[in-house]
Amino acid sequence: MKTTPRHQTRLRLGPVTITVAALCSSVSGQAREIGHIGASGDPAEHSASLPAIEVAARHYDNSVGSSDAASQGVIESSLLLSRPALRPGEVLEFVPGMIVTQHSGDGKANQYFLRGFNLDHGTDFATTVDGVPVNMPTNGHGQGYSDLNFLLPELVDRIDYRKGPYFATHGDFAAAGAADILYKSQLAEPFAQVSLGRNGYKRGVVAGSFQLTDDVVFLGAAEWMGNDGPWTVPEDLRRKNAVLRFTQGTAQRGASLSLMAYDARWTSTDQVPRRLIAAGTYEGKPFGRFDSLDPTDGGNTSRYSLSGEWHDRDPDGETRISAYAMRYSLRLFSNFTYAMDRPETGDQFSQQDDRNVFGGKISRAWNHSIGDFPMRSEWGVQLRNDRIRVGLHDTRSRRILGTTRVDKVRETLLGVYGQSTIELTPWLRGMAGLRGDMARFAVDSLTHSANSGHARASLLSPKFSLVAGPWQRTEFFLNAGKGFHSNDARGTTAQVDPRTGEPVDAVPGLVPARGWEVGVRTEVIAYLQSSLAFWGLKSNSELVYVGDAGTTETSGASKRHGIEFSNRWTPHRHFLLDADIALTRARFTNGDRIPNAVDSVASIAATVKDIGPWSASLQWRYLGSGALVEDNSVRSQAASTFNLRISRDLRDLTQRTSRLTLDVFNLFNRKVDDIQYFYASQLPGESSPVDGRVVHPGEPRTVRITYRTTF
Repeated sequence: MKTTPRHQTRLRLGPVTITVAALCSSVSGQAREIGHIGASGDPAEHSASLPAIEVAARHYDNSVGSSDAASQGVIESSLLLSRPALRPGEVLEFVPGMIVTQHSGDGKANQYFLRGFNLDHGTDFATTVDGVPVNMPTNGHGQGYSDLNFLLPELVDRIDYRKGPYFATHGDFAAAGAADILYKSQLAEPFAQVSLGRNGYKRGVVAGSFQLTDDVVFLGAAEWMGNDGPWTVPEDLRRKNAVLRFTQGTAQRGASLSLMAYDARWTSTDQVPRRLIAAGTYEGKPFGRFDSLDPTDGGNTSRYSLSGEWHDRDPDGETRISAYAMRYSLRLFSNFTYAMDRPETGDQFSQQDDRNVFGGKISRAWNHSIGDFPMRSEWGVQLRNDRIRVGLHDTRSRRILGTTRVDKVRETLLGVYGQSTIELTPWLRGMAGLRGDMARFAVDSLTHSANSGHARASLLSPKFSLVAGPWQRTEFFLNAGKGFHSNDARGTTAQVDPRTGEPVDAVPGLVPARGWEVGVRTEVIAYLQSSLAFWGLKSNSELVYVGDAGTTETSGASKRHGIEFSNRWTPHRHFLLDADIALTRARFTNGDRIPNAVDSVASIAATVKDIGPWSASLQWRYLGSGALVEDNSVRSQAASTFNLRISRDLRDLTQRTSRLTLDVFNLFNRKVDDIQYFYASQLPGESSPVDGRVVHPGEPRTVRITYRTTF
C-alpha cells in the first residue's frame, strides 16, 4: 500500500481496478490507500487503459474515487489550523452536518447534533483518538459519554469520518456515524504557543518531535489551560494535558506506542429557567443570562491511557494489531431542577464514575480475486472490557447527603467482522460485509440487591454498498446497513427503581438501527467538489439511561430521514470556501416529534491563506430550531453565530518562524443559546413545579490572541 500525498490525490482508473475500502486504513490509523488493485493484486496491472485524473485535495481528501459513501471523508490538519475552535470538541464541526455545543461547564463532554440526533454526549456517534475509544458505556452521566476535552488540536493529523451504519469496521455507538481522530507521528518543527483572552482565558502548549534512532521518532506535547468564562460565578477551569508518542519503522512495517494523561476541574453554570432570565430578578437581586442558581455545581475528571499498534504490509495485504489500557474518573455535580425534589437542601446530585478499560483489535486485509473479478477482503476482531464503579448521590455544596445507587459493573463487548470489495465492471464496484457483536453485562448493585444480575445480548449487522462511476468526474452511491448502540448495563438487570422501589422492566443490551443512503459526489465543475446524500435511519427504540435519576427512560421506536449537501470550492490556491447544509425530519413511529432533534444545521466558511504573511477565515454556523416536546407545541430558537480568525506570520531576528493569531468567537455578539430544554423545575420560594424552557446561553463575543513560535 502507498501513502497518498497530503497535497494531492492521483486516481488511476482502468478496466480492472478497485478502490480499496477507505475503512481498512482509517481503523489502522495510517494514511488511506487510494490506489487500486488488479486481478493479480498488482496496482500497476492494466493501468494504461485510461489516463490519470488529478484532483487537488486541499484540506480534504474527499475526491471522486476515494470513498464508499457520499457522506464519508477525511479532514486534513491544514484545515483544522485555518479556523478557530472555542473548545477542543469543536474540531468535530469540520464533519459536514455536525454542530457541537455545551450545556454546562467546559470540563464536561459536549453536546453533539447530527442527522436529527441530539446525541446527548455521544450515544450514537462513535469517536476514537489514535485508536483508543472515547465513548464510555454505562457512564455515570450518560450512555456513550464522549469527553473530547483532552484533545490537543495542534497534534491532530486528520479526521476520518463516516455517517450511517454501513461500515463493518465500526460497531457500538456508530449508528449515526463515527470519527477516527489521528495524531501526528512527527512535527515539522518543535513549537511553543501562548494564548490569552477575556475572562481569564490563558493557555500554553509546547510540543516537539525528535529522531531518537534511524527509525524511531519521539513526540512529546504538554498543555496547561485556565478559563473563568463569562459566568458570574467564575468557571475556574484548570486543565492539564500531556502526550508522549514513540513510532518505529515505516508505513510498510512499524509500530507505535502512545501515552496520554489528562486532568481537569471546573465550576459550572448549568442551564437556568428562561422565566427567571425574563424576570431579570431573583430573591430581590438582579439575575442575568450568565448567572447561576447553584454556585457549587461543577466537577473534576481524569483520563490516562497507554496504547500500542503494530502493522505489516506485504505484497498481498496488511496485518494490524493494536491494544490499549485506560484509567478514567469523573466526579460531576449538577442541579437542573433546583428545589423541586428536595426543597430543604436543593436538588444537587453527584454522578461518579471510576473505571479501568482494556481492549484491542486485530485485522487482516488482502487482495485476491474470484474468477476475473478483483477483490479486497478484510476480517477483524475487536474486544473491549470495562470494569466500572459508578454511583449516583444526593448532594449539597458537593457534600453527599444520601445515595441513590452504587454499582460495580463488568461489561465486555466482542465484535467480529468481515467485508469484501469487488469490482464487477470498470464502472461498478460493490462492498458487502457482516458484523457480529456479543455483549456481556455483570452488575453488582451495592445499594439494591434486586438490581444485581447478569445479562447477554448479541446482534448480527449486515452491510452493503454499491458505487457506480466515475462518469464526467461523478460517481453514485447506494449504501445500506444495520448498526446499534449498547444500553447502560444497569438497565439490562434492573428490577426496581432505585429511588422509589417500584418495579421496572429490564431493557435489551443492544439496540439495533437500520439505515440507508443514496448519494452522489461530483467534481464536474472545475475546482468545486460537491456531495449530496439522501439518507434514512430507523431505531428500535430511543431508550435512554437517565443518569440524573438512575433509571432507564423508555420511549418508542424512531425514524429519521434527511438530506445533506456539502461543497468545497477551491478556485485558487489561496482561497477555500466550505458550504454545508443538512435538513432532517425526526419522528417516533407513532408520529410524535423527538424532543431536541433539530431540523437543520448549516455552516459556511471562507478561508484566505498565505496572502503574503496574512491568512484569515470567517465562518457562519447555524443550529436550527427543533421540537422541545413531542407535540411540537414548544420549539427551540435557532442560533446563528460568526467566528473570525486572522493570522500573520512573523520572523524574528533569529529567523525563527512565528505566528500571531486573533480569534473572535460570536463576532456580532448575538444572544443565542447553546442548548434549550423544556421540563418542570421549581425555584426556592415557588409553591409548585413549573413547566418551561430551560436554557444554557452561548458565550458572548470572545476574543483570544495566540502567539506561536518554533525553535
